[in-house]
Amino acid sequence: MTDRALSGKASIVGIGATDFSKNSGRSELRLAAEAITAALDDAGLTAADVDGLVTFTMDTNMEIAVARAVGIPQLTYFSRIHYGGGAACSTVQQAAMAVATGVCDVAVAYRAFNERSGNRFGQVNAAVANQENSSGTDNAFSYPHGLSTPAAFVAMTATRYMHEYGATSEDFGRIAVVDRKHAATNPKAFFYEKPITMEDHQKSRYIAEPLHLLDCCQESDGGVAIVVVSAERAKDLRRTPVSIAGAAAGSGSDQFMMTSYYRDELPALEEMGLVGRQLWEQSGLRPDDMDLAILYDHFTPYTLIQLEELGFCGRGEAKDFVSEPGALEVGGRLPLNTHGGQLGEAYIHGMNGIAEAVRQLRGDSVNQVDGASKAIVTAGTGVPTSGLVLTL
Repeated sequence: MTDRALSGKASIVGIGATDFSKNSGRSELRLAAEAITAALDDAGLTAADVDGLVTFTMDTNMEIAVARAVGIPQLTYFSRIHYGGGAACSTVQQAAMAVATGVCDVAVAYRAFNERSGNRFGQVNAAVANQENSSGTDNAFSYPHGLSTPAAFVAMTATRYMHEYGATSEDFGRIAVVDRKHAATNPKAFFYEKPITMEDHQKSRYIAEPLHLLDCCQESDGGVAIVVVSAERAKDLRRTPVSIAGAAAGSGSDQFMMTSYYRDELPALEEMGLVGRQLWEQSGLRPDDMDLAILYDHFTPYTLIQLEELGFCGRGEAKDFVSEPGALEVGGRLPLNTHGGQLGEAYIHGMNGIAEAVRQLRGDSVNQVDGASKAIVTAGTGVPTSGLVLTL
């Protein structure tokens, strides 16, 4: 690493969230303001301290509107990240770069939406193929043929993965079962006290074969915010700072938005492999050093593939990795999505996963991993993506 490396130069010092539901009953702007206010209170800061905001291009809340709603007087930095859920960890990456270089002092990354009661991303939306831009052109190759939902996009890759490596629907189901087990003991989770069994998974209806209903994340309403400051500033704040040891983004060859079917290797996530290599190089850590993993779980097959791309196991070996009894539970080999993930807690485009990693390292998760000091977090898969390694 060089002196220009970002590793260790910025910290997360506050997290905040709204409730997670199917119908929030309030505007997306209000959700954003609530989450940011909660995160600032957690950090022991006020709106007057904030001078940077980072969010997704898909967020409907303009930074200036959020600033007015929260009471932020001035902004010296604002940015937005494209590619849907793939942006999650990149928001923190950009916030970290801004505070580490002195562009701003306190940056807040946020995401808020009524994605269940409002615009539902998991449904067929013909408008995406009619956009007058490159995305519209790309989607025009799949939508006219009925390949028109995220579940259908992933089903293509999942089918090839099963064919090449012998994975089964039950292997995918192990991710769903462990996520729901963790959600069942998380009072903030939408599926609190609602665990599932493998039988439940197998009996749930098909959405896009081989994906069952319980292989697919829930669409949710809610908001999450993350407060980032320089490592030096973090020493003076209320909470134990969580250091950003690695922050990376990546796009692979022949990259499309969940339809990268023209690569030599279909059942893979080349962009996540690129992110993983950067994270290990930046942080100086390896997969075996991680105390837990928060892996983006919008669809279960991609969670298995991420384990392989990040180096936790070899190509095609994730089915064996996850089948080890208790391996993914608290106390196991690699505790996974201890908040319940997007399958169990809520689908907030991965931002709630970052918050859970922070809770784990601060020692206040409802499913606490003993002595947790290192965690990896990933963002949306099948699209250009991002990731974080967080440490104490």
